[in-house]
Amino acid sequence: MARKALGAEFLGTAILVLLGCGSAVFAGEFIGYAGISLAFGLAIVTVAYGFGHLSGAHVNPAVTLGAWVAGRMQLSHAAGYIVAQCLGALAGAGVIYLIASGMGAHAGQFGQNMFAPGALQAALVFEFVATFIFVLMILGTTSRVDNGLVAGLAIGLTLTAIHLVGIPLTGTSVNPARSLGPALFAGGQALAQLWLFIAAPAVAGVAAGIVHRRVLGQH
Repeated sequence: MARKALGAEFLGTAILVLLGCGSAVFAGEFIGYAGISLAFGLAIVTVAYGFGHLSGAHVNPAVTLGAWVAGRMQLSHAAGYIVAQCLGALAGAGVIYLIASGMGAHAGQFGQNMFAPGALQAALVFEFVATFIFVLMILGTTSRVDNGLVAGLAIGLTLTAIHLVGIPLTGTSVNPARSLGPALFAGGQALAQLWLFIAAPAVAGVAAGIVHRRVLGQH
């Protein structure tokens, strides 16, 4: 596997976590849910156009699983992507930690995903459905060569819309790597609930890959 592709996935995921989660940690009280949602959307647009030609800019294990199930990449390549994404998320969250750890007002807040007590079902349903829609949209948009110029924008807008709905529920993950990095630094409840933000998006990514390949894909 080309080192450039792995490097692109590492850097792209780090940028997504730094800009998206960083907007919530450092500017959330000023920009609100809409601003945070837009930050995540703009971050994925930036990454898509900056690194898409090298790796496809998955920057999300759920997207990589969907691409593998849809027959777009080999399992060994998918595994490499996922490792690079998780390391990138740790790097992005690490930068947030270095900045936020010295700010008392943000102690323990690193953009982690969590759900309220008693809201397990709501969190599980949302993360599965939102990830399924996101990955299915990515697979569909990128299946046509002539969509190349607008695919990044479409993906970014979809992620923005998903965040607008999901931030009050879970902080919005739809990305196991994005949840992993901040949770490891936050610890506590965020780490205890991390399983949901890994399992639900991962299963949804696989489901989206199956649906795209068997129902919506061009054969």
